Amino acid sequence: MKSAPTEYLRPAAAEDVPALLALRTEAEEWLRSKGTDQWSDPETGEKAITKWRASIDEGRAWVVVGERDEVLATVSRGPVDRDFWSDADRPESALYLYKLIVAREASGRHLGTRVIDWMCRLAALEGRTWVRIDTWRTNTGLHTYYERLGFRHVRTEAPAHRRSGWLAQRPVGKLVMPDDPLLISPSEGAHGGVASRAEVPVQRR
Repeated sequence: MKSAPTEYLRPAAAEDVPALLALRTEAEEWLRSKGTDQWSDPETGEKAITKWRASIDEGRAWVVVGERDEVLATVSRGPVDRDFWSDADRPESALYLYKLIVAREASGRHLGTRVIDWMCRLAALEGRTWVRIDTWRTNTGLHTYYERLGFRHVRTEAPAHRRSGWLAQRPVGKLVMPDDPLLISPSEGAHGGVASRAEVPVQRR
């Protein structure tokens, strides 16, 4: 018999900001230990935090919480980044995934995989074809991680003012762990492991 889930998704709230910043700091330290320069620029970090607060205010940031409502992971969605994706990419055909971070203590629970699966389900509900990402150009380990999860490299863009630009996408129908979905927190009133349009703001096309 399958055990009851111990992790849930819920919208991020203002009171989650300290936990989210702690997640980011932990990720920065872990990345440095792996020899990558991702998130090593303090200015980049400050800009990212400002965008994070905005995404919370706009209802675009989510957290995965454990049994004690502790934050174990986070993910955000956002508009198409025009530094990378053009009209030829049909930007309206995709959901754009940002700021996927998993706490080191939750390593091994496949939370990143399950969050991406949930994003794919959400994108499918909205009639989209792809989930798209852009990642740090030099973080080849992260590129490999996403490729293992079914993302295909589209191309690499290198605008002078950006350090991200490795672009990839995954079909919304490609679920890696379809039998172990992340559910919405019961307090949010969702059911069936997939958020409805009413529960998650639809991305502007």
